[in-house]
Amino acid sequence: MRALRFLPLAVADALAVYGLVALGGQRSWWMFALLLAGTVAVNAVYLSRRAVPAKYLAPGVVLLLIYQVYVVLYTGYAAFTNYGDGHNATKSDAVAAILAASEVKTGESRPIRVAEKDGELGFGQGPGWRALPYAEIVARQAEIVRLRVPAEGGVLKTADGVTAALYRPALTYDAAADAITDTAGTVYRDAGRGAFTSADGRSLRPGWKVFVGTENFTSVLTNAEIRGPFLGVLVWTFVFAALSVALSFGFGLVLALILDGYRVYRSLLVFPYAFPAFMAALLWQGLLNTDHGFVNEVLLGGTAVPWLSDPWLAKLSVLAVNVWIGFPYMFLICTGALQAVPRQLAEAAQVDGAGPWRVLASVRLPLLLASTAPALVATFAFNFNNFNVIYMLTGGGPRDAQAPIDVGSTDLLISLVYKLAFGGTSRDYGLACAVSILIFAVIAAVSLAGFRRARRLEAAA
Repeated sequence: MRALRFLPLAVADALAVYGLVALGGQRSWWMFALLLAGTVAVNAVYLSRRAVPAKYLAPGVVLLLIYQVYVVLYTGYAAFTNYGDGHNATKSDAVAAILAASEVKTGESRPIRVAEKDGELGFGQGPGWRALPYAEIVARQAEIVRLRVPAEGGVLKTADGVTAALYRPALTYDAAADAITDTAGTVYRDAGRGAFTSADGRSLRPGWKVFVGTENFTSVLTNAEIRGPFLGVLVWTFVFAALSVALSFGFGLVLALILDGYRVYRSLLVFPYAFPAFMAALLWQGLLNTDHGFVNEVLLGGTAVPWLSDPWLAKLSVLAVNVWIGFPYMFLICTGALQAVPRQLAEAAQVDGAGPWRVLASVRLPLLLASTAPALVATFAFNFNNFNVIYMLTGGGPRDAQAPIDVGSTDLLISLVYKLAFGGTSRDYGLACAVSILIFAVIAAVSLAGFRRARRLEAAA
């Protein structure tokens, strides 16, 4: 039984060894060093009889380092590179890929025999070579298709495992000059931008990942193709977050005042908040369908209102759905805050002649804002990055056909980052990471100002 206590540690060590072997094979030495240091530290903690507190803290610390610290640091690193489609490998990998892509067939196909020797495949026969039977050729088809055998100034490649043809590259790489030349004599050189570029500006793909400094950050405001869409999305993100908080808080406060004492109705209002937000957004997507949605077919008598395909109606729709999802939370917050307000203060104001509206505006509301201000700031930050509602309801659309990048009328900054990183055919991870850092800076500034204001409200109350 005592040995069973070390079973989880043994499993973790086995996984660590597997990771170390994989990282060593990829020559990722800094990740290798980090994993090795972490493994040694974890073993030191759990094999020690004294480090009892560390045994409880270690899992959380490890997960924090992997899922938070590493992600933040890597995002910061990628933001200063050109990492993205066509720039996600090393220079040597890019050269090999460019030369391989330029290979052209220069002869007729001829019969070959795929064989294996010392664990390696080739087109050979003789001592030590074992000819593969047809069944094994079929089973290893993907590996055989990738096979490249040097021959006659080029390489032999096969597509069927039975015949092969000679391919020669149309481009040649001069390692001494660090340049690639095509058959027409055009020279492509490393211009320091992560790609081989000719004198007339043409570039060969793929390129490789290089450090570009603050270019990703400055291009957001200086690149005409990005500046306009980015500023439009930035304004809409602020409007969406601010209106979502204001309307949700307003509806929640009104209902909290009206339903004070009605426990059944207050319980029913919690249901929209208990329903998962992403499922609610999908449900509303069906309800607002132009042709078959419940809203148009039943409530509007068959009127084809383009709730999700018209730019302005789509903005109104995502805002309304987000308020519907969010106001029960504000209702609960306001209900609790109102119950915490001492009734003696309201009674004293009434004795002084204040009416119900005056009591609400001068007594209950200031105390309410003092206690709910931190929640309002947190809700604004949440809605600033409210990816679920936008993605599930409209996908950021309808798309702006005039914008040079993939951006829609309802896109928030966070959904724009998603599209830059994972959408379309030209993914730009470096730019997406830069925009993510800008989002963090904006939210941090707004939150700091909001919490300072909250402290002043609390002091005034």
